Amino acid sequence: MTDAPKRGRRNRNRAASPAPLRKPNYRQLKHPFPQQIMFSEDEIQSIHETALRVIEELGIKVLLPEARELLAKAGAKVDDDDMVFMGRDMVTAALKSAPRKIRLRAANPLREQDYELGSMIFMPGVGCPNANDAERGRRPGSLRDFTEAIKLCQHYDVMHTFGPLTEAQDIPIHLRHYETMRVQLEFGDKPAFVYARGRGQVQQGFEMMQEGLNLSHDEFENGVWVTTVINSNSPRMLDKPMAQGIIDFARANQMTIITPFCLAGAMAPITPAGALTLQHAEALFGITLAQLARAGAPVSYGGFSSNVHMKSGAPAFGTPDHLKMQIGGGQLARLIDLPWRTASGSASNVADMQSSLETVMGLWGGSLAHGTLLVHTAGWLEGGLTFGYEKFINDIESLQMFAELCTRPKADAAEIGFDALADVQPGGHFFATQHTMDRYQTAFYEPIVADLNNFGAWTEAGSRTSTDRAVDVWQSILRDYKQPDGCAEAAQRLQPYIEKAAAAGGAQPLD
Repeated sequence: MTDAPKRGRRNRNRAASPAPLRKPNYRQLKHPFPQQIMFSEDEIQSIHETALRVIEELGIKVLLPEARELLAKAGAKVDDDDMVFMGRDMVTAALKSAPRKIRLRAANPLREQDYELGSMIFMPGVGCPNANDAERGRRPGSLRDFTEAIKLCQHYDVMHTFGPLTEAQDIPIHLRHYETMRVQLEFGDKPAFVYARGRGQVQQGFEMMQEGLNLSHDEFENGVWVTTVINSNSPRMLDKPMAQGIIDFARANQMTIITPFCLAGAMAPITPAGALTLQHAEALFGITLAQLARAGAPVSYGGFSSNVHMKSGAPAFGTPDHLKMQIGGGQLARLIDLPWRTASGSASNVADMQSSLETVMGLWGGSLAHGTLLVHTAGWLEGGLTFGYEKFINDIESLQMFAELCTRPKADAAEIGFDALADVQPGGHFFATQHTMDRYQTAFYEPIVADLNNFGAWTEAGSRTSTDRAVDVWQSILRDYKQPDGCAEAAQRLQPYIEKAAAAGGAQPLD
């Protein structure tokens, strides 16, 4: 017996055939695994029926007079306390007219997404007032941070849509929407986002998209070019900006993602079934309002339900109850046959093991629940208070691994490789077989930040953690960033509009 590795007999000296470098396609993904269930069919039906009772008997408080008038005209009962009571017949009609498939348009047609059940679309961590990285520390979000975050999102194909990553707090609120739209069009070519912060800003967001991409009014309204997230004020309240956003987006044929934020034990009942009942009621109510504003308007069912830490009241993410509610939410979306939005996320304050675990668990929950859109998948820290640069890079690693699962391996004779099995003696290895040499350049996922070296090599390289290595990655991306084709021209077309609108005073958000 010898300690030397035993090589294959037939192909020992055969040269490897040329193989292309690995170029995975993460741009349009479909869920690879069957949808899981958390509740029985009878239990899901009971949650649905109880949610309809909530809308009918308990009602939803609607703060926007225009929305109350629209609902009353359609047959809802409105009392003097701004409570709206909606019959289930209105909900049923709305669910029939809501589209099952929505094409999310983009400056680059190759970036477009089919928003439907079965699709798996990733959005970064959004809505963060602060930013944090290892070089500059934690700070209030700025336009620089927003721009850098957009560039990081654009760099990775697995990040499918933009969103309001960090608040550009150095730009006054009545002018901020100009800069965030400009940055999306100047440095990216993916589906864009507009905040629902009042009719003035929303309308100008629509106009900027048309100016930047040189779209006619009809071209804009014949496609979904921007989306927004609508968060109800759980429990059972819809405020003015959110209600107006539903109406304005629907009338312009742009998509609203109706997303109750139900934290079990705080803004929702403490049980998963109770929290899902409230989530479902509020989502159905928002969907119905959108369809009343315009039948057939693109709208997404949504939910972001998790639990709170009962000792502190702080929100928790990636917990077992979070996953239970994700999977239950997927069952409810399937029941009403609409595409839907769920979310990952992290309550951790830093990019550590806790933050990775919480995000990955939320990704698994969203995957097993067949969420169409998975939000807060990269960069989200402190329950959404901070966008973390190193966190973003480490999360991209997780997302790319999920994306790899969407491509099923083949098992034909060539892939099974009987000749390779016959070529290697017992106790040998497969490194030099022709089967390996033909495939090694494209066989496996190549990490962007994970270190697969042994302890000795890792130590010699400085004993750096994945967070340390992530600093090099994001800095390299920003240093070498190149605008996608057409982006400079889009920004140039948009600039006169911004200058004129800003000189006229901008647009104040709706309180």
